[in-house]
Amino acid sequence: MHAYQVFSPAPIESHPLQPVDMPLPEPGPNQARLRVLVCGVCHTDLHIVEGDITAPRYPLTPGHQVVGKVDALGPSLSAAQPKQIQIQQRVGLPWLHWACGQCEFCQRGLENLCPQARFTGFSVNGGFAQYVLAETSYLLPLPDEIPDEQAAPLLCAGIVGYRALKKAEIQPGERVGLFGFGASAHLCLQVLRYWGCEVYVFSRSPSHRQHALALGAVQAVEPGNNPVLLDKAVVFAPAGQVVIQALEAIRPGGIVSINAIHMSDIPAFPYAKLWGERQLRSVANATYQDGEEFLALAVAANLRATVNLYPFSQANAALEDLKYSRFDGQAVLRVS
Repeated sequence: MHAYQVFSPAPIESHPLQPVDMPLPEPGPNQARLRVLVCGVCHTDLHIVEGDITAPRYPLTPGHQVVGKVDALGPSLSAAQPKQIQIQQRVGLPWLHWACGQCEFCQRGLENLCPQARFTGFSVNGGFAQYVLAETSYLLPLPDEIPDEQAAPLLCAGIVGYRALKKAEIQPGERVGLFGFGASAHLCLQVLRYWGCEVYVFSRSPSHRQHALALGAVQAVEPGNNPVLLDKAVVFAPAGQVVIQALEAIRPGGIVSINAIHMSDIPAFPYAKLWGERQLRSVANATYQDGEEFLALAVAANLRATVNLYPFSQANAALEDLKYSRFDGQAVLRVS
């Protein structure tokens, strides 16, 4: 099968993703093999390829927003499986690949914090390939209403963004600020509008600001220009300084959630910016329940991702365009 792998992290301009031919993987116990249809291209993929985040092993096939069809099932499927996965079923393979199920976090329904968790396209090979292996317990059946290229962005940008909204405890009708406006934020804005919230977007990119206004933002301005006092805020930009800007923009008692797996250091700031029972929360991965809830919400709210389709052969170009914000929304590789 054909795949793209990174053998040694390097700037994306040097095209570190290399085309390779690999044996067709065979599913083990409780696993499924997927024929990849499309795979989303995420900022986390860029961080892994460029070395901002160091993967446990190289070479590695990135990609963790995988839409595929079940091609084969492994032996000894457990009777405790929460659902039945069938051959030819269309499913989504998200970032959370596997969790132990036994630790205190898993027992609390917080498998996203499992210290033994494995992640798609990071701990194990991901979806920048014609076929990929998955743990059947963590596959998400995809609603028929959502086409392949629309489903891919939902599997990380959407699910993790949804968790960020939950961690911010956003209530219908509140004023919410989104700091940074890429793949995740453009889906969150649509969810917030569905909830009846007033959404204010802060972005340095004129194109992204126009995109936000087209999707229903009340205002879209550069960071530091706070038109109103916000109830809640979500930080998507991987820049520590933006966290302080978000804290400055919320009311006493407000919450800022940080939707970033990698971020530059947050500079020192006076306690007065946090005082007044303001809260700052990080978001780490997402649970299986988050995925189920969000896919149902995506159908109910008729979410529409702004998708930029790339042929499989252009994986490096898609990541480079992502790095330099050359498109709105999300890049998606058409693999099959």
